[in-house]
Amino acid sequence: MIGPWPFADPPNVAVFTVRDIMEMRRPILVVRHDADDGAWQFLTGEPLDMKDAMLVGLAEVVRLDPTLRGLEDLGLGWEATRAHIDDDWQRSSR
Repeated sequence: MIGPWPFADPPNVAVFTVRDIMEMRRPILVVRHDADDGAWQFLTGEPLDMKDAMLVGLAEVVRLDPTLRGLEDLGLGWEATRAHIDDDWQRSSR
Protein backbone atom coordinates (compact mmCIF):
# COMPACT_ATOMS: atom_id res chain seq x y z
CA MET A 1 0.00 0.00 0.00
CA ILE A 2 1.32 3.43 -0.93
CA GLY A 3 0.82 6.19 1.64
CA PRO A 4 -1.58 6.23 4.55
CA TRP A 5 -4.96 4.51 4.26
CA PRO A 6 -7.34 7.24 2.98
CA PHE A 7 -10.78 5.71 3.67
CA ALA A 8 -12.71 6.15 6.93
CA ASP A 9 -13.64 2.45 6.64
CA PRO A 10 -10.87 0.00 7.53
CA PRO A 11 -9.00 -1.84 4.74
CA ASN A 12 -10.73 -5.12 5.63
CA VAL A 13 -14.31 -3.83 5.53
CA ALA A 14 -16.40 -6.04 3.19
CA VAL A 15 -17.46 -4.43 -0.08
CA PHE A 16 -19.53 -5.65 -3.01
CA THR A 17 -17.99 -6.25 -6.42
CA VAL A 18 -18.09 -8.76 -9.27
CA ARG A 19 -15.85 -11.57 -10.44
CA ASP A 20 -14.91 -9.78 -13.71
CA ILE A 21 -13.29 -6.99 -11.69
CA MET A 22 -11.45 -9.26 -9.27
CA GLU A 23 -10.16 -11.41 -12.14
CA MET A 24 -9.07 -8.23 -13.96
CA ARG A 25 -11.27 -8.85 -17.01
CA ARG A 26 -13.18 -5.55 -16.67
CA PRO A 27 -12.38 -2.23 -15.00
CA ILE A 28 -14.27 -0.53 -12.21
CA LEU A 29 -16.47 2.08 -13.87
CA VAL A 30 -19.12 2.59 -11.16
CA VAL A 31 -18.60 3.14 -7.43
CA ARG A 32 -21.58 3.47 -5.11
CA HIS A 33 -21.60 4.40 -1.43
CA ASP A 34 -25.02 3.32 -0.19
CA ALA A 35 -26.99 5.73 1.98
CA ASP A 36 -28.96 3.10 3.89
CA ASP A 37 -26.09 1.00 5.27
CA GLY A 38 -22.85 2.72 4.19
CA ALA A 39 -21.87 -0.23 2.00
CA TRP A 40 -19.52 0.25 -0.94
CA GLN A 41 -20.16 -1.25 -4.38
CA PHE A 42 -17.49 -1.47 -7.09
CA LEU A 43 -19.06 -2.39 -10.42
CA THR A 44 -18.38 -2.60 -14.15
CA GLY A 45 -21.43 -0.66 -15.31
CA GLU A 46 -22.79 -3.78 -17.01
CA PRO A 47 -25.99 -5.50 -15.81
CA LEU A 48 -25.29 -7.42 -12.62
CA ASP A 49 -25.71 -11.18 -12.56
CA MET A 50 -25.87 -12.23 -8.90
CA LYS A 51 -23.91 -15.41 -9.62
CA ASP A 52 -20.90 -13.16 -10.28
CA ALA A 53 -21.29 -11.04 -7.13
CA MET A 54 -18.50 -11.17 -4.56
CA LEU A 55 -17.71 -9.78 -1.11
CA VAL A 56 -14.07 -8.75 -0.76
CA GLY A 57 -12.05 -6.42 1.42
CA LEU A 58 -11.90 -2.73 0.48
CA ALA A 59 -8.10 -2.87 0.28
CA GLU A 60 -8.35 -5.58 -2.40
CA VAL A 61 -10.23 -3.35 -4.86
CA VAL A 62 -8.06 -0.32 -4.02
CA ARG A 63 -4.99 -2.44 -4.77
CA LEU A 64 -6.47 -3.35 -8.19
CA ASP A 65 -7.35 0.26 -9.03
CA PRO A 66 -5.38 2.98 -7.22
CA THR A 67 -7.64 5.71 -8.68
CA LEU A 68 -10.19 4.66 -6.06
CA ARG A 69 -8.01 6.53 -3.54
CA GLY A 70 -9.56 9.72 -4.94
CA LEU A 71 -13.03 8.56 -3.89
CA GLU A 72 -12.44 8.14 -0.15
CA ASP A 73 -14.70 11.16 0.52
CA LEU A 74 -17.59 9.92 -1.67
CA GLY A 75 -20.62 10.70 0.45
CA LEU A 76 -23.35 8.33 1.54
CA GLY A 77 -25.95 8.07 -1.20
CA TRP A 78 -23.48 9.16 -3.89
CA GLU A 79 -21.94 7.38 -6.83
CA ALA A 80 -18.95 7.99 -9.06
CA THR A 81 -18.88 6.87 -12.68
CA ARG A 82 -16.58 7.02 -15.67
CA ALA A 83 -16.94 5.76 -19.24
CA HIS A 84 -13.40 4.36 -19.49
CA ILE A 85 -10.70 3.44 -17.00
CA ASP A 86 -8.57 6.46 -18.00
CA ASP A 87 -11.42 8.98 -17.58
CA ASP A 88 -11.90 11.18 -14.53
CA TRP A 89 -14.52 10.12 -12.00
CA GLN A 90 -17.84 12.00 -12.23
CA ARG A 91 -19.78 12.24 -8.97
CA SER A 92 -23.56 12.45 -8.54
CA SER A 93 -26.10 11.87 -5.79
CA ARG A 94 -28.34 8.87 -6.22
